[in-house]
Formats: sequence, structure tokens, C-alpha cells
Amino acid sequence: MQLSVIILNYNVRYFLEQCVLSVQKALSTIDAEIIVIDNNSSDESCAMIKELFPNIKLIENEENLGFPKGNNIGVAQAKGEYICILNPDTVVAEDTFEKILNFVTLSAVEVPNSEIGIIGCKLIDGTGNFLPESKRGVPTPWVAFTKIFGLYKISNVFGKYYAQHLTENQSGKVDILVGAFMVMKRELYNEIGGFDENCFMYADDIDLSYMVLKKGKSNYYFHETTVIHYKGESTVRDEKYMKRFQEAMNFFYKKHFKKSYFFDFIMKIGVFIFSFVKKNQSKEIKRTIDEYIIFSKDSLQLDFLKKSIILNDFSEFKNKINLNLEIVFDTNSYSFKDIINFMNINKSSNLSFKNYISNSNYLIGSNNSIDRGEITQLKN
Repeated sequence: MQLSVIILNYNVRYFLEQCVLSVQKALSTIDAEIIVIDNNSSDESCAMIKELFPNIKLIENEENLGFPKGNNIGVAQAKGEYICILNPDTVVAEDTFEKILNFVTLSAVEVPNSEIGIIGCKLIDGTGNFLPESKRGVPTPWVAFTKIFGLYKISNVFGKYYAQHLTENQSGKVDILVGAFMVMKRELYNEIGGFDENCFMYADDIDLSYMVLKKGKSNYYFHETTVIHYKGESTVRDEKYMKRFQEAMNFFYKKHFKKSYFFDFIMKIGVFIFSFVKKNQSKEIKRTIDEYIIFSKDSLQLDFLKKSIILNDFSEFKNKINLNLEIVFDTNSYSFKDIINFMNINKSSNLSFKNYISNSNYLIGSNNSIDRGEITQLKN
């Protein structure tokens, strides 16, 4: 088997359904498997998988074991030569895995005994905006300092945190990749021991990437395929989040660096600033929709959606310039690749995007990278 896609889920039933739908389409020509691990969700995630995707391997944990252990459990049962660690609040394009695996194959031909470690890709949020954490540098105390105080915005000289030696549309070596999408050889994952289970969450992807570097491998950012990561959906930015974030960063530095009083000082300031910013960002973002534009090639589906969504007007997208528009895609009519490409090209402050998932009759999307996302159940 070529690939195992590992999806760890916790209470994001609707995002999980959309994610699995996209992954199934992307694996149609690949010898692969999907493994969903559920960390004791209370939102009928498991029931949905059993009903809609009965052929997918589902592992039901009896408690929330955290991101590292949950993924390790999934990888332990994987059979693929390669694994993909994938967040449930993501959408992959139909050719994402094909492109990634082709990149690996070509690299192996050009570089004997290829030293490729982890491969990541371009991530965008629910509004089509690039997520800079798609590629990062090792957050040493100095690099953390430049990030916390925004120096990376001033000059690329301070741009190591977000690996600014590469633009979002350049592929190349980077130090750290984000855990929302990671592809690597299963053998390498097991060789380094997988995710460190002493870290409950948040520094796990940094640690895994760094462990791969210490093995003499190179991690790569691959820009030629794009994945939507709704990002804010799986995490509530509350006091518990901040406590775990601080613990995670302390874990990483204790494990890999000597104790640094400078770092301790920077972390205290950084956590305070981060907490303040996230608390303000996490306030509900209200957005008035002036008009909805529905894209569907199915006339019956189009009529249904027009009746189910409150519309002020229905007209061609090209005629709407200064209004706040909500673009609704019928995922039975358009590929996820087409939807992602449209978002990439047409991203704008006055546009938001939702996908219609007919299996369960709902709209899904997110209007901001820190927004927890929106689910609108439609009535028949």
C-alpha cells in the first residue's frame, strides 16, 4: 500500500465529513487507506463515519488522549509506505496526494537515497488567505523574539519564524511544518518514535519536524498543491488553551535547548501578548451578507439551495463588486480543486465562501483564520 491518511478527530463531526469526502476523491487512483481516530467525541462523529463511510477504519478512543498519542495509535495500524497526518478541519484537492507522491518519487530519482523528511504544502484559511505557518523555522529564543514583537514584518532579515526565504509560491527546504498536513515515510515516523506523547498538543509538530532534522533529513514545503485549513475550528482560544500552549513551548525548549533565562523572559511576555491578542481576535466576528451567489450545475439542486438560503438577490458573480457576498459551492457540481483554485484567485475582504455537502444537507465554511467556523443545517 502506498499511502495511509491519518485523521484524528475531536468533536468536529461536520468538518470531518467534508474532510473525508475530499480525501476519498483524492485517493481514487492511489492504493491507499483512510484511518479515522476519534478522541471520545460527543457530537456523533463516530456514528456519522459508520453510516456514511462504513469501509473506513475507525478507531474509537475511550478518552481524549491528545494529538500525539491519538495520531500514534492511528499510525500503529497503518499499512502505507507513506503516511499523511491530516487535521479533520481541512479540505484537500483531488490531485493533492498524487502531486505530493510524484514529488517524492522524482526527488528520489534525482537524489539517490533521498534525504526527504516531511513534506508540507500550501495552506489557506476559509477565506482563501495564505496561512504563513505552512512553513516555519525552528523557534529558537531569538526567532521567537522576532515573532512576538513583529520584527518579521519589518524585514526578511528577521523572517526565519515563517521561513521567509521562500514565498508562499516557492517550494523548498524549511525547518518546521505544520501538523495539519504532513506527509512522510511511515518507517521514518516510527524510527523517530512518532509524536512525543509527553506533549499533549501545540508543540508536537515543531518537535516532530525538529526530530526529523536531527536525523539528517530535510523537510520540504511544496507549494504546487493547496489545502484549506479552517484552523480555528478545532480549538477554542480560552484559558485552558493558553495554559497548554505555554506548557507545550516549555516542553520543546526543555527537550532540545539548554535552559535560557532570556527565553523564559521572552516566553512570559510572549504568552501574555499572545493571550491578549487571541482573546480579542476570538470575539465573535459578525459579518452582514448583502447577497448570496450559488454555483451549481444541477438545476434541481440550484432551485433547492435558492429556496433554502435567504437571498436578497440572485445574479452573476461578475456584476457584484462592492457588496459583501457569500459564495456557495455545490460540491456535487464542482471539484474541491476547482473550489480551492477559485478561493485562491478571488480572495477578497468582501467575499466569504461556503460549501454545500448534500449527504447531510448543510453549508460549511469559515470567515476568518481564527473563526471557529459555521455550520448551517438546511431544511428540505
